[in-house]
Amino acid sequence: MIEFFFDCSSPWTYLAFHNIQPLAKELGAEISWRPILVGGIFNTVNPSVYAQREKPVPLKARYMKKDLEDWARSAGLAIKMPPTVFPVNSVKAMRGCIWLGNDMVPFATALFEAYWGEDKDISQDAVLAEICRKVGVDEQKFFAGISDQGIKDQLKTNTEEVVARGGFGSPTIFVGKTDMYFGNDRLPLIREALLRRRASAA
Repeated sequence: MIEFFFDCSSPWTYLAFHNIQPLAKELGAEISWRPILVGGIFNTVNPSVYAQREKPVPLKARYMKKDLEDWARSAGLAIKMPPTVFPVNSVKAMRGCIWLGNDMVPFATALFEAYWGEDKDISQDAVLAEICRKVGVDEQKFFAGISDQGIKDQLKTNTEEVVARGGFGSPTIFVGKTDMYFGNDRLPLIREALLRRRASAA
């Protein structure tokens, strides 16, 4: 089992979300998708992210942009960094993923593509409604669902859980509950972890 804690407002999560699916399929691993609010994590345990945004190191920022573009090219994904609205308020979007439950992947995929590929502001109801229509979700039920207190609470609970388990950003990925990995570039290590587990179970 792979647990994938994610917020669609993160560019590296966009890449990892795309790249981990064929890996899991190839190795016969199930993915438990766990929507979170990465801002809640930053506020709690990783405020240095905000300082880095306020006073970026120019050389590092330039390389990070190139690195992101290289990874996106490798994955065959379009990406604009930074988007026009950055950072974006992803609360409604991530509540939507929780509300959709096991059916969240097409919606989450469309969210990532709208924000990172098409530069759309996914905090806006009109954009979320457009995404709902694109993936065949009833938009009225969607907006009613994401206003449910239980959905709001679950997003908060997921965010608190990943922090309690050692996470400090998005994506945070666990293999077998305790083996934690962070970021898109750790996927080769996740592959090795899954192969080791499969070998030990044989």
